Amino acid sequence: MEQKHDSVLMQEVLDALSVQPSDTVVDATLGGAGHFGAMLAQLGEGGTIIGIDADPEAVERARAAYAADRRPERPVAHLVNDNFRNLSRILERLGVGHVDKTLFDLGWSGYQIASPRGFSFQNDEPLLMTYGEGGETAADIVNGATEEELADIIFTYGEEHFSRGIAKAIVAARAKKRLLTTGELVAAVMAGTPRFYHERRIHPATKTFQALRIAVNDEIGALREGLASALAALAPAGRLAVITFHSIEDRVVKNVLRAASEAGLGALTPKKPIAPSRAEVFANRRARSAKLRVFERHVSTPSAVPNGASERQLSYV
Repeated sequence: MEQKHDSVLMQEVLDALSVQPSDTVVDATLGGAGHFGAMLAQLGEGGTIIGIDADPEAVERARAAYAADRRPERPVAHLVNDNFRNLSRILERLGVGHVDKTLFDLGWSGYQIASPRGFSFQNDEPLLMTYGEGGETAADIVNGATEEELADIIFTYGEEHFSRGIAKAIVAARAKKRLLTTGELVAAVMAGTPRFYHERRIHPATKTFQALRIAVNDEIGALREGLASALAALAPAGRLAVITFHSIEDRVVKNVLRAASEAGLGALTPKKPIAPSRAEVFANRRARSAKLRVFERHVSTPSAVPNGASERQLSYV
């Protein structure tokens, strides 16, 4: 599959964050490095950009984008191969106190879809669904969870109405042989869903794959921890932007930011999420479900702590 990634809501993100040359910026989800490159271009010699991703290949793409910036006044860059749930620890290690602008793009990039890690049901690939190396895989869950546990995962994280039928079909299929590829999982999903479900515009396995990916990577737990750390590190008048792509993660983001607003930390600006334009959706179908939520911290907070970065060079962690 061709490796390609078009960053969604690019102009809307840049307008919302309004990155200034001397800002300290965090891109918590490097992905295809599109947003990273655009924010990098807005920073100057006094700025700092921190890029984070659990996928080492995403970190390499950001490294290449930084290397391509030949400006003598380019900012300091720290690139970190880690999960954004560890944001507080990462900032502490880098000596960064407060952050002016933070972006979370929760979509998975075209590069991840193209990688043979089981994210896509379009090709027959190993059933992994992991962003990095090691750890529990989708195959471990599919072959090790009970039927009830599988149904709960698929319903909770995929909002799949046929979760029980799919779970039953998976258990029946694995009784004959372990399910180790995406093709084998798709076959089980098809066996566990009614015929009319196969004729819809959305592939019948879409929600099951989403659910397993979320479970494998503990995406909801990571998101809550990452947002909490980002809000705690946000400087006075700092802004946090989050792009979501499905209702489960969007609900988490909305509730976390609403709680922060009600606690007096800041406010959602605007109150409603920003959606992509018709032109963008037409050009990039992946943008159709995207929502951008922006939170701005109130000015009446303690002064930002100096970031402690002394060398004007790339820190590659």
